[in-house]
Amino acid sequence: MRFSITRMMLALVFVLAAPLAAFAQPVPAAPAAAPTAAIPPAATPPAASLFSTDLAGDRQYTLGIGDTIEVAVVGRSDFNGRARIGSDGAVLLPFLGAVPATNRTPGQLADEVRAALEKGGYFSNPVVRIDVVGVASRYVTILGAVGAPGLMALDRRYRLSEILARAGGKSEAGVDYVILTPETGASKQYKMADLATGSGEQDPYVNNGDKIYVPAAQTALFYITGQVKNPGSYPVTEGLTLRMALARAGGLTESGSDKKVKINRKGETVKSVKLDETIVEPSDILTVGERLF
Repeated sequence: MRFSITRMMLALVFVLAAPLAAFAQPVPAAPAAAPTAAIPPAATPPAASLFSTDLAGDRQYTLGIGDTIEVAVVGRSDFNGRARIGSDGAVLLPFLGAVPATNRTPGQLADEVRAALEKGGYFSNPVVRIDVVGVASRYVTILGAVGAPGLMALDRRYRLSEILARAGGKSEAGVDYVILTPETGASKQYKMADLATGSGEQDPYVNNGDKIYVPAAQTALFYITGQVKNPGSYPVTEGLTLRMALARAGGLTESGSDKKVKINRKGETVKSVKLDETIVEPSDILTVGERLF
C-alpha cells in the first residue's frame, strides 16, 4: 500500500513538472525581418550651363553663333538634348544633321525643326520646344582701368553700372567717368557717381557690340596756369574740387587770388566757379589771376 502511494506521488510530480519544463523553454526568436532594399539616390540633375541665362523665357531673342540651345520633342526622349550653334550658323540635330539656326527666334527655329521632322517622316505632327540655355553671341568689350578688362557675354539686359561691377569695378588708376561707345553712334561719358545713384538715362542699358572704356588717371589731365607756385598739368581724380586742384599746383603765389580763377572747358568758360563745389574735369584749363592788392 505504501509503495502504491509512493508511486502515485511520483507520477503526480512528473505530470505537474512536464508543463513547467515546457513553459521554461526559451521562446524562439522572431524571424529576422527581411532587409529593406536600399533606395537608390535620386538622379543628380545635370549641372547648369556655365552661361546659364534668363533668356530662356525670352521668345524674341535672336539666336547667334556660339549660343547653346535645348531641343525637346514631346514624348520622344531620343531626340532631346543640347546643342551649340557652330561658326557656320548651324546646329547639329539627330536625324536632321546641320540645321541653320542663326537670325531666328527659338520659336521660329522650333517651327522649322518640326516641319523638317515631319517632312522626313521621322515623327508625325511632333511638338518641338527650343529654349536658350547659353549665350555667347552677344557681348560687350570693356577696357581700361577696371579690375578685369575683356569681353563680357550679355546673358540678359545689363545696365552700364552692372557691367562695370562684373568687371571688378574701377581700379585705383581709373578716372571718375566712363566712356560708352555704341556699335553705331557717338561716344558718351557717364560719371561714376551718377551710375550708382542716377536715373535710367544716367545709367543706360548696354547693347551688343558696345565698347566701354575707363581711362587711367594719368591719361586724364587738367592744366593750371597763372598765379600758382607750380603751374603745369596734373591727373584728374574722382571728386577733385577746384580748391584741391589749386593745392596740387602748390597753392597760390603771394599775388594770386582764389577769387579770380577761370576754367576753360572744351573751349567755353565755366560761368559759376566755387572752390569747394566745382569739380575739375579732364582737359580743363585753370587760369589763376592776380589780386588787386
